[in-house]
Amino acid sequence: MPLPAQIAGNSSPFLDRELSWLEFNYRVLSQAADPQVPLLERLKFLAIYHSNLDEFFMVRIGSLSDQALLHPEKRDEKTGWTASIQIERALQKIQGMAPHLSRCYEQLVPLLREQGIEILDCRSMGRLEELLFLQRFVDEIEPLLSPLIIDRSHPFPFLHNREQYVIARLLNKDGKVRVGLVGTSTLPAYLTVQVDRVCKLAFTSDLICHFLDRIFDRQKISERLIVRVTRNADLSITEAFDDELDFRGVMQELLKKRRRLAAVRLQCSAQPSPALLGRLCEALSLSPERVMTEDCPLDLSFGFSLPALLTERRASLSYPEAPPVNRLEANRRHVLQYFLEGETLLCFPFESIRPFLDLLDQAAQDPCVLSIQITLYRLASHSRIAEALCRAAEQGKQVTCLLELRARFDEQSNINYARLLEEAGCTVIYGLDEYKTHAKLCLITARRYGKLFTITQVGTGNYNEKTAEQYTDLSLITSHPGTGQDAARIFASLCKGEVPPVLEYLWVAPLGFKPRLLELIREEIRCVRRGEPGIIQIKVNSINDIDIMQALIEASLAGVQIFLAVRGICCIRPGLPGLTENITVKSLVGRYLEHSRIFAFGTGERRQLLIGSGDLLNRNTRRRIEVFVPVRSLSARRKLESILEAIQNDTVNGWLMNSDGSYRRISPQETPCDSHRLLWIEASSSQGNSPPRARRHLSSLFGQIFGARLPFPKKQ
Repeated sequence: MPLPAQIAGNSSPFLDRELSWLEFNYRVLSQAADPQVPLLERLKFLAIYHSNLDEFFMVRIGSLSDQALLHPEKRDEKTGWTASIQIERALQKIQGMAPHLSRCYEQLVPLLREQGIEILDCRSMGRLEELLFLQRFVDEIEPLLSPLIIDRSHPFPFLHNREQYVIARLLNKDGKVRVGLVGTSTLPAYLTVQVDRVCKLAFTSDLICHFLDRIFDRQKISERLIVRVTRNADLSITEAFDDELDFRGVMQELLKKRRRLAAVRLQCSAQPSPALLGRLCEALSLSPERVMTEDCPLDLSFGFSLPALLTERRASLSYPEAPPVNRLEANRRHVLQYFLEGETLLCFPFESIRPFLDLLDQAAQDPCVLSIQITLYRLASHSRIAEALCRAAEQGKQVTCLLELRARFDEQSNINYARLLEEAGCTVIYGLDEYKTHAKLCLITARRYGKLFTITQVGTGNYNEKTAEQYTDLSLITSHPGTGQDAARIFASLCKGEVPPVLEYLWVAPLGFKPRLLELIREEIRCVRRGEPGIIQIKVNSINDIDIMQALIEASLAGVQIFLAVRGICCIRPGLPGLTENITVKSLVGRYLEHSRIFAFGTGERRQLLIGSGDLLNRNTRRRIEVFVPVRSLSARRKLESILEAIQNDTVNGWLMNSDGSYRRISPQETPCDSHRLLWIEASSSQGNSPPRARRHLSSLFGQIFGARLPFPKKQ
């Protein structure tokens, strides 16, 4: 579609992808600063913010750094910025967020102290505290240290990705200045001691820095600080596509290569002196603007492990348990037959993944089942799904697993699972050379009474039991024959190394999804021009595909009402007068990670609803195999409508994008609406067709669990 004529100069409705992602991470940080969030959950959000930012530097800044070096004139198709400009703007944004991070950490420290955990600043320890930690340091830390003095005989060593080092400038008796370095890679993140029933905690890197005089006892220490390097993790895997090479073996070698890629950031616990800064920048080939001095700990991942120290009070300081509902528990022994009789939509984490696990278990044992075919992208560390597939192969079923070895940061796990599945007798393939297989597709084929039957599962999230309890995802399981035939065609294409063609019942990227999506947008435009209402509702994690954004702008100009629920990256600006004024962008950040993808078009009888595995990023629409499925059954469609309504009405977890690309938090009304709470109530009330009185009881119970009374949801 041509770009609308109104888009020009400063009125461009497009935003930079990197800045939009950083806005999302700021919303995560805001959860850590929110006093309404339980304390230990705030610590986890702090750790998630830190982990997200690490990955941003490793992947996005790493990729842009390569682009700036190899293709310095290449410009982004939406903003016109070069990679160097994108990096510069991103670094400015990150530096602007640093004071918010420091304030958030400073707020959490006294709250932890009130709960009996005191995080110490080693520079201001009391005498008793210092003696207790010195004893632990001497017994447990000092014997494991390998201090290094850097000089002509000892060159600057390789600093490993995301590991902390204590570095110092040392003055010898002869007046020469050297650099001392102490690594922490084999050490615990922190040590604790009990003083008057208070758990005193000190970070190991801080203790080493504090007791550094013991380590370099023959030199005078003129400067000391902690540093942490972040390295590029954006691997080029072109060489893996050589037909003469073993793909799995090449991936194994590439993972070793990743560990030694170029540095993209250096964090420091204090501002280095000009001499030390120059030495570090030279050793790491970094420019000074990539060196960041931070007031809080350089590694905030302790937020994931710290709750273990509060076992007695953990429940009161965390989100109360809201166990997923297994509404097929009564049919558990006959789940295979149940799914052969229609279409079911599971909504995680409010509903359990157990029915799908039971389906695989029974398919492995049922003599009528002939084959199981499945795409695997990320699996749990101890995957029951992989175990079921292995059992099916051992029972003589034909099991085909397309295992994507290029799932970033899960490559090694997938290599290990490839070996396990092969040893059990599964056929393992690795997908296409130029396209990652990101689809969530499973096909079970059975023969009964001389006739073939299929059960097809299409999901929005990975086959991972752990994330099914943390992410909002959808899983459609259907016995529709046409859907099964299309799924079989997809697997046949992938097994032959071909891109799946345009199909009738399943929409498959990159060939068959985007053109259909654009046509649905155009149909809403035509409806408005006929005087009918035009409605578009899209829920994805990210959007930056320029063709789709241009189509949405044209729809907005025509008067189509567009609601975009986008958790993370959103490169389209809403609310621009005369351009995107009919577009609303909302982001939900709360207890669960929003991960489902839903597409809804039109009203009444022409209303179309789809779910699928892909976002609206360029990588999903152009460079990945993604699968989407129209939702047909009345019960599944009602459930999707309920989800969309809950998201639109959410005033607790919701943020609205402003026309400049920033976000504002929605102020909860007198009766706040939390979509996560509401959907759990709906899932619980649907179990066993609970009567209205029972549903009202569940609403009251959930209000007690989450600390607020909710309005009773209307029956769909």
